[in-house]
Amino acid sequence: MTTAGVEVPVGWAARIEAATPAYRDRTVDALRAVAILGVVSGHWLVSALVSDPYRPAALHGASPLAYAPGLAPVTWLFQTLSLFFFAGGYAAARSVEGRDRRSWLGSRVSRAARPVLVLLAVWLPALWLLSATGAPRSTRHVVWSLVSHPLWFLLVYLVLTALTPVLRAAVLRGGAWSVLPPVAVVALTDAAHGHGLPGWLATATVPVAWAAPYLLGVALAEGRLPRRAAAVLLPLGMAGGAALVSLAGYPASAVGVPGAARSNLDPPSLFTLALGAAQLGAFLLLRPWLARLLRRPAAWAPVAALNLAAMTLYCWHQSALLLVTFAGLLVGGLPGLLDAPTGDWPAHRLPWLPVFALVLAGLCSLFHRFEARAAGRRGG
Repeated sequence: MTTAGVEVPVGWAARIEAATPAYRDRTVDALRAVAILGVVSGHWLVSALVSDPYRPAALHGASPLAYAPGLAPVTWLFQTLSLFFFAGGYAAARSVEGRDRRSWLGSRVSRAARPVLVLLAVWLPALWLLSATGAPRSTRHVVWSLVSHPLWFLLVYLVLTALTPVLRAAVLRGGAWSVLPPVAVVALTDAAHGHGLPGWLATATVPVAWAAPYLLGVALAEGRLPRRAAAVLLPLGMAGGAALVSLAGYPASAVGVPGAARSNLDPPSLFTLALGAAQLGAFLLLRPWLARLLRRPAAWAPVAALNLAAMTLYCWHQSALLLVTFAGLLVGGLPGLLDAPTGDWPAHRLPWLPVFALVLAGLCSLFHRFEARAAGRRGG
């Protein structure tokens, strides 16, 4: 920046502020940032890799939720997938208008697919190397599970992205009420759960369930979701979730618990939709305050940075956990790492989060260029 012929240094936050288009809704970007932080932190807190004391290289997965059911309310804060799909619906509806649908879809698929392909290009040979060097089967299984399991979200996201024109038309006709058909499908699936739910039906329900918050995001983009909707979403979500757990026998945990007979995420249940409704209602209430806060470059810059690297962070966050865990094998068992998630394990796990974050930052510095290149090609 030049002032009266003198070069004045411009800070990182000021540069991001200057590069942000005026039409961008910063509150939705903040919601997406909260969602990515919730998912990453939640996975790091519940994904325990336990080393066999008689064969340290043999790892298996475990969760503290299986040993401490009282931690279930904590999952309500970290299960933020509804926020992801809401922000995705908003962004898709805003970007599809006036665009050729084929080129629009191709650009969005490219943005999502590039980081995934890079992830697989690294981990598939790494898994082959683990097998070739005689790594225990349980270790290879847990590595593949942690690396691949988060990718189901991207498949559902791409399905909903491809259906955006149809979903947008539904919102333009019915407004926010367009969420009722997906909610009804989830209710019917839940009712059939105790009577032997076919696997294909459970799989088919997944995109239908996540279409509910996606449709609400489209509704916000189209001006069909006013702030007063929070007066319905927030209390209805809270009361509905409480009733489902206390009266209808739904699991209290918002994420799956190993060994449990039922999960609220496989497929998404009415409790999951109720939790999402409460979260989105809180967002709508806070949105005016959030908009004022994000006018400050110092508040906006980290939100923008998280959004620019959202796909890279999501794809590689479990890899960071794995790398730290593998390093832990070299020095033996440490509290919160490689030990069974019982007793005070959750408290011991917390100090490891900054370590995971530091390794993830390093991975992002290596691999974010592929996401940035895709964004540049689509003008993002």
